[in-house]
Amino acid sequence: MYRFLLTPRWWGINVFVLLAIPFCVFMGSWQLSRFEGRVHDSRAATEQAASDQHETARPLDSMLPVDKATSGRRVTASGHYGKQLLVPGRQLDDKNGFYVLTLLRTDSGKALPVVRGWLPGRADAAKAPVPPSGEVTVTGALQASETPGDNGVSAQGGLPAGQTAAISSASLVNLVPGPLYDAWITLDKADSGMKAVPASAPEGTGLDLKAFQNLGYTGEWFVFAGFVVFMWFRLLRREVEAARDAELGLTPEEETTPAPVTSG
Repeated sequence: MYRFLLTPRWWGINVFVLLAIPFCVFMGSWQLSRFEGRVHDSRAATEQAASDQHETARPLDSMLPVDKATSGRRVTASGHYGKQLLVPGRQLDDKNGFYVLTLLRTDSGKALPVVRGWLPGRADAAKAPVPPSGEVTVTGALQASETPGDNGVSAQGGLPAGQTAAISSASLVNLVPGPLYDAWITLDKADSGMKAVPASAPEGTGLDLKAFQNLGYTGEWFVFAGFVVFMWFRLLRREVEAARDAELGLTPEEETTPAPVTSG
């Protein structure tokens, strides 16, 4: 009854099933490991952020380049404040507002973008406090350059003069003369009545939509594996029933087409 399993057609079906199931299980396990990795990174980032608030600030250059290990760490730098820009469309405490971004020209000659604080409402240069004059030393959380379109960062163009949508060297290179650090800091304590901007978690460490997409893909791959098994058993059952009916002579007779009637 099961001799049909030795036919070329069923050899092909069996080989496909034997290859498809491990592949689906592997892909599902891989997606699950990606989700678990994001969960671990999220927990580590939260714990790191809590410990960073109490650690001693380190020199800026010793913490570069910015990566998952250094993002959010407290750093210190000295220099003179220069050009000031506004970063519109930023929320804090569920309120719309803007960042006050001032470039700190350090002794190395490079300019460091410093978010001195946040103010509510529309971006208005008249509302932004004038930066301190003379040499200053700033302390704050180190952050990686933003990417427009990620983490709520606006990708809009055509902003008024004196504004930028993203805090990144790529966005600021045409607005600020001289070399720039590929990083920025947000001050521990905001200047002149502004609210301090909290440090954000490193990219790829939060439980964002991408993390739950990995979890969804995990379920899909395991469902595919189950579907392959289900279809194999269904095909097997149909073949067995067909073979049993043939042995009992219960195969449906072929329909015959009646001969056309001719008149003569």
